[in-house]
Amino acid sequence: MSAALLDGLLQRARGRVALDALLVALPLALLPAVFAWRLAGAPAGAVAAGLGLLGLGLHLARRLRPLDRAWLLRRLHAARADLEDSGELLHADPAQLSPLQRLQRERLERRLRERPLPEQRPSWSPRPIAAAWLLLAAAVALAVWWPRATIVPAGPPFAPATGQAPAPAARLVAQSLQVQPPAYTGIAASSTQAMDVEAPVGSVLQWRLRFAPQPESVDLLLHDGRRIGLARDGEDWTGRLQLQASTLYRIVPAGADEAGSPPLHRLDALPDTPPRVRVLAPERGVTLLAPGQRDWLLRFEAEDDHGLAPRARLLITRTEGSGENLRFHDHVRELQGSGERRVRRFEARLSPAEFGLARGEDLVARLEVLDNRAPQPQLARSASLILRWPPEPVLGADGLDGLARQVLPAYFRSQRQIIIDAEALLRERARLPVDEFERRSDLIGVDQRLLRLRYGQFLGEESEGGNALPTSDLPTSDLPTSDPPTSDAPASDAAPARDGDDGHAHGDGHDHGEGSAAGGEGFGDVGDVLEQFGHTHDIAEAATLLDPQTRETLRKALREMWQSELHLRQADPAQALPYANRALELIKQVQQAERIYLQRVGTLLPPIDETRRLGGDRSGLGPRPLPTLAATGAGDAVLGSGWRALDTASAEALGTTLDALQDWAGTHRDRLEDPLAWIAAIDALRQDPACAGCRAELRGLLWGAMPRPRGAFPVRVQDDASARYLDALRAGEDAP
Repeated sequence: MSAALLDGLLQRARGRVALDALLVALPLALLPAVFAWRLAGAPAGAVAAGLGLLGLGLHLARRLRPLDRAWLLRRLHAARADLEDSGELLHADPAQLSPLQRLQRERLERRLRERPLPEQRPSWSPRPIAAAWLLLAAAVALAVWWPRATIVPAGPPFAPATGQAPAPAARLVAQSLQVQPPAYTGIAASSTQAMDVEAPVGSVLQWRLRFAPQPESVDLLLHDGRRIGLARDGEDWTGRLQLQASTLYRIVPAGADEAGSPPLHRLDALPDTPPRVRVLAPERGVTLLAPGQRDWLLRFEAEDDHGLAPRARLLITRTEGSGENLRFHDHVRELQGSGERRVRRFEARLSPAEFGLARGEDLVARLEVLDNRAPQPQLARSASLILRWPPEPVLGADGLDGLARQVLPAYFRSQRQIIIDAEALLRERARLPVDEFERRSDLIGVDQRLLRLRYGQFLGEESEGGNALPTSDLPTSDLPTSDPPTSDAPASDAAPARDGDDGHAHGDGHDHGEGSAAGGEGFGDVGDVLEQFGHTHDIAEAATLLDPQTRETLRKALREMWQSELHLRQADPAQALPYANRALELIKQVQQAERIYLQRVGTLLPPIDETRRLGGDRSGLGPRPLPTLAATGAGDAVLGSGWRALDTASAEALGTTLDALQDWAGTHRDRLEDPLAWIAAIDALRQDPACAGCRAELRGLLWGAMPRPRGAFPVRVQDDASARYLDALRAGEDAP
C-alpha cells in the first residue's frame, strides 16, 4: 500500500514537469515550421514541424530523466523527518527483509496512515508559458498578413498594354536537390539546398524549385547542349537526372537569357574505383617449400569504397614439367571473407600434396575479388604467390676421373668466411672424429678453390677441371669433391717447366695432352681437340680493366689462396690460416684500388681537300636542314595567343578569344586535367568581361595546359653574310 502511494506521488510530479515543459517548448518548436511554410510552402513547413516535434520530444526526455524514485525519496526525507531516511524499505520485498527492517517498515506505514505525505509536484512556470505563446501568435500573424507575390497562371503570355511595365522576371525563391545514390553503395539518400553536388556515378538527382512569379516553363540547360524540362507540381518545378558523368548546368526559366544571369552549377560524378587486394602472408612472392612442410598459409586483405562481395575465388595453378614441355593444371577454391563490407580478409591453408605438387614444380595462387557494383561488378586480382619445391641437385661427371660432383649454388663464400670456418674447425678439432675433421676441412678447401676461380676470372685465367687425375699423396674425403689443387697451381709455384712443342711450358697450368697419353684416357675429348687445333688460351691483359699494379696485387692474392686451398685439402687448417689471412689483406687492397686502365685512342679526322678551299664553288653541295623541334600544333598557338589576349584585350574584343579557347578545350579534353573548370571559367568571363579575377583564373588554366618549352637553337638564316659574300664573288666572275 505504501509503495503504491509513493508511485502515485512520483507519477503526478513527472506529469506536472512534462506538461509545464510542453507548454513552454511547443511554441518554440513550431516557430521554424511557420516560417518554412510561409517561404517554401506546405511541404517545407511539414518537414520543419516534424523536426521541431522531434526536438521537443528529446527536450521532454531530458527534463524527465532526473525524476526517479531516488529523487522522490530525497525530497520526502527532507520534508518528513519522521521517515528517518528509511523510505527505501517501502519498496523492498518483505520476504527479503530482516526482522529489524520489517519492524522499521511497519512503523513507517503506521506513520504514513496517521499523517499523509505532501505532494511533490513542482509549481507552474506562468511567465515563460505566456511569453512562448505570445511569440508564436506574433509569428503566425506576420506570416498570414505578409503580402504574397502574385502567381501568374499557366497559359499563353499576353502582350502588355502600351505604356505598361513588363512583367518581372522569374526569381528563384526556394530550391532543394535530392540525391539518391545507387542501392549497392549503401549510401543513404540526402537532400541539400546547394545546386553543386558530388554523387556516385549512377545516382538519381531530383530538383525541386520554386519561383516568384511563376514562369511558363523551367529547363535545366547542360553544358553539352542537352536540355531537361522541369514539370509543374503545385507551386514547385521538379525534374530528374541520372548522373553518369560530371557536367555543368544552369537553371533557365522561361523568358530568361540563357547566356545571361543564371550561373553555372557543377555536378561531379564520383567513379566507383575497383577493389584493392593486398597480400598479408606470406611476406615474399616466392616461397621455397621447406623440408617437412605440409601446408601453405595465405592471407589477403581486400578493400573497396562501396563494399565487396562476401565470397572470393582463389585461383591455383600447378606447373608440371620444364622447358617447352611445361604444362599447367588450374584449380579454383571459394573463400568466405570476414570483416565489414568495405574491408574483408580472406585466408586459405593449402596442402601441396593435395594438388600433387612434385619436386621441381611450382604452385601459383592469386585471389580474385568482386565488388558490389551493379549491374556489372568490378574484378581485381592480387599479386601471384608462388610456392616452389626446389629440384633435385644436378649430378654430372667432371673430368676423366669420372667422379660425380654436385653443382654448387650460384653464390660464393667470402675469404673472411673461409677464415672464420677454418678457425671454428680448429676449435672443434678435439671433439670431432678424424674422418669428420678431414671431410669438413676438405669442404672449406673446395670453397677456397671456388673463390680463387672467381677472382681469377679478372686475370683471364682459364676454367679448371682439366684432364689431371687425383694424386695419391693427398687425403680425400668420402664425398665427391673437385680436382686437387696440384693440377691448377700457378706457374710460379709449380715444378720447373720444360719446353713443349707448342711453345708453352708444361707447368704453366695448361694440359697439352701428356696426361691423356700417359693414362691412356681422354680419347675423343672435346677439350683436347679444341686445345690441339683451336688453341683456346686467354690473354690476361685483354680480359681486365685493372691497372698493372692492381693486377699484380690480385695475382699475389690468388697465389696465397692456392696455398690456403692446398693445406685445407690436406686437412691442415692451421697451416692454411696464414695464407688465407694474407689473401684477405691483398683482396682488400684490390677492392680499394681506384684506377683502371683504358687504352688511349687518338682522334682520326678525314683529310681536308685543299683544292676546294677559297674557290667559291658550291656545286654538289646540297642544303643540310637543321634538325627541327617537334611541330607546334595550331592548338598550342591558340593557347599562347589566348594567354596574351586575356592580359591586354578589351572587353569588346574578348569574345573571339573565348570562342577559340572553347573550341580548343572541346577538341583537346584529353590534355586537360579538369575540362569542366575550363568551361566554367570561360562562361564566367563571358558573363562579366570586366572581371579581373575571372581573367586571372582562366590565364592560370591556360598556363597549366601550355606545353613546356624545349631546349632550342637559333635557326640559321639563309641570306647570311657568307652567302652574300659568295654571291658577290660569283657576280664578279661573270662580269665582262
